[in-house]
Amino acid sequence: MKPFIQPKVTLVGAGPGDPELITLKAVLALNKADVVLYDALIDPVLLEHAPKTALKIFVGKRVGKHSLPQEDTNQLCVSLAKKHGHVVRLKGGDPFVFGRGSEEIEYIEAFGISTEMIPGITSAIAVPASAGIPVTKRGVSESFWVVTGTTSAGELSKDLGLAAQSTATVVVLMGTRKLAEISKVYSKFGKADLPIAIIQSGTTREEKIVAGYISDIEQKAAEAKVEAPAIIIIGEVVRESMKLAEVYREVVKYRGATLSSKNLEFTKER
Repeated sequence: MKPFIQPKVTLVGAGPGDPELITLKAVLALNKADVVLYDALIDPVLLEHAPKTALKIFVGKRVGKHSLPQEDTNQLCVSLAKKHGHVVRLKGGDPFVFGRGSEEIEYIEAFGISTEMIPGITSAIAVPASAGIPVTKRGVSESFWVVTGTTSAGELSKDLGLAAQSTATVVVLMGTRKLAEISKVYSKFGKADLPIAIIQSGTTREEKIVAGYISDIEQKAAEAKVEAPAIIIIGEVVRESMKLAEVYREVVKYRGATLSSKNLEFTKER
């Protein structure tokens, strides 16, 4: 007699990249997995939380290197849950922040399979924080926007034009290839001198940070060879990072010498 199988799919957010930033609830779900379907941005060490007998299947996507179409991944969730039982769909960041998590749940539940959603720490907040950049700070930024750099049509979100007119911090996900367009939008609104930072592979050992202003960030990113996955943070809060202090330290001229205003402790002679 075949053992009774109770199909279930749990969507799990793995966090921003550092394997230690996954939640305890997510780890407990992995402990009970019969199958793990994991994305490209998942640190392989996280798979060790699943039983040795569990199937581990890569279904990730990278720019120009797609593994499986989204529709195939959805179908896999259903077929494997029916065949094996508990499927953990392990996704980077938070599945509901540009992660298509709600679409997957809708598809799976249409087959009568129960689902559970376990939120993850979104890279939109954690990656700037790891670089010492607060997305909000009293007296500097009262709010923040999270905008996709690439819509389903492959275009830059029109919301960026609205965000660029505000004083809010703007975090752009999946926008590395749209950096020129992003800079153009901000320059259009007279904000070429606004601080901006790009963080590649944030919270991991491969983290790379490039910072500057809207006016020079394209050149700096090209020189540093910044690639996806990367987060773009735009706003005055970028100056608040101690890691980036040298980038934004104001330099003034006094009696022919170049001095840092950070250490300038005297007043100019009348």
